[in-house]
Amino acid sequence: MIDPVRLSLLSHSLEHCAEQMGLAMIRSAYSPNIKERHDCSAALFTTDGRTVAQAEHIPVHLGALPEAVQAVLQQHPAPGDIFILNDPYAGGSHLPDITIVAPISHGDDVFAFSAIRAHYSDVGGMVPGSMPAYAQDIHQEGIVIPPVRLYTRNTLNKDLQNLLMANMRGRESRIGDLSAQIAACLLGCELVLELSHRWSLSGLSEGFDAVIAHTEQMVRAAITDLPDGCYRAESMIEGIDDELNDQIADVPVRLALHIDGNRVILDFAGTAQAANHNFNCPLAVTKAACCFAFRAALKMSAPANEGWLRPFEIQAPIGSMINAQYPSAVAVGNVETSQRIADLVFAALFEAGIRRAEGQGTMNNLIIGSQDWSYYETIGGGQGASARIEGASGVHVGMTNTLNTPIEALELTYPLRVERYELAEKTGGNGFYRGGDGIIRQLRLLEPATVSILSDHRRIAPKGCDGGLPGTPGLNWHNDKILPAKVTFHAEAGDVVGMQTPGGGGYGQPPD
Repeated sequence: MIDPVRLSLLSHSLEHCAEQMGLAMIRSAYSPNIKERHDCSAALFTTDGRTVAQAEHIPVHLGALPEAVQAVLQQHPAPGDIFILNDPYAGGSHLPDITIVAPISHGDDVFAFSAIRAHYSDVGGMVPGSMPAYAQDIHQEGIVIPPVRLYTRNTLNKDLQNLLMANMRGRESRIGDLSAQIAACLLGCELVLELSHRWSLSGLSEGFDAVIAHTEQMVRAAITDLPDGCYRAESMIEGIDDELNDQIADVPVRLALHIDGNRVILDFAGTAQAANHNFNCPLAVTKAACCFAFRAALKMSAPANEGWLRPFEIQAPIGSMINAQYPSAVAVGNVETSQRIADLVFAALFEAGIRRAEGQGTMNNLIIGSQDWSYYETIGGGQGASARIEGASGVHVGMTNTLNTPIEALELTYPLRVERYELAEKTGGNGFYRGGDGIIRQLRLLEPATVSILSDHRRIAPKGCDGGLPGTPGLNWHNDKILPAKVTFHAEAGDVVGMQTPGGGGYGQPPD
């Protein structure tokens, strides 16, 4: 039995290790997407693949990382090995998210794992940026990397590295990010190894179990405070209505949330089947969204580890859009469907007493690039108001947690010029507490490029709560043409591409 003081010290020490991994990657990465936007996430795992600590990074990365470590365990990792993967059906989320996993060993004994996931601005595929709006299977979105050894017994497989990089645009940037990612993962190994010298291997193993069990106990206690019952919610992901491409109707996602004592069942029966679009996502992403929503809703200080997952059972029909199977495309699923799943959990909890208006509910993905460069950004918007406070303006809401790309870094790196970057005033829904406002971001291209926009809430407004008014839907445009929520097109030098992101819903009847 570990006393509470030592348990707290160990938990915070492990979280510090994960935070340092993330900082190391951010400081040494090459691309602005990681260096400036911090689009990466780090975590530590037990020898059997349970999350024991994670940094406060990106929810859609962190919640899906355990599946990556489980996939690596099937390859029988040994000391000195380093694995790379991005396959959504073998531990990944979507193809641009590349994961590095390294065993942490003492002599010949592996006693833990470090892992770090980062979004690469390009991993090949049919368009620059590797997130085409119209992909119909996974191979159109980029190179698929199953869990493979990039290093074997501390020796780099140079041929494998060259093969991977040859299938990605912007090789120099990709190889720089990969080197930074490997170094960050190895730093995590070193830091945990230092902890093992203070705790001993057996003491550290016991500590891992205790930290996870303590979190599970806290989460189950919080769930018992919610009223038992079945709470239902339904939402729609906006389809594709560009006249140049096949139309795809809005796609339903449905949830029945059962609370029974200290356990929760999330049943997604009735959700649309996976289809020939990339709104699909693997089960790992669905789990990540559900876990994030409960972490946010319960407002607890419990450490983020495996203990958060144990009270929850997720029932997602195999072959449905939220439990897609190979070779379904998944680029939009990771960034947009994950947002809808999280909002669906919040909506179901409304009747259980957790009342909040909807936030922008989208990552507003903007991808611009050519064969030589690729710019990627998710853009913030309005947060929904609650019974206690107004929604924040111009922030990331839900499954992303990144920064913006500073104008100076963006214009220095890419042939783009920022012409507008401001809050979209009064786009938050009115109410006793107002929803947060969205953002306007407009870029002018200085050379021809391919543009992809993956967004949502362009026609369907974020809902208000308890009499609060809905937020203003978002808007995408190319020169003078209004664009649909999800679109890929070619733009010429001098063209303008812009986006106004959604405002959050208001809470309560507006004052007179």
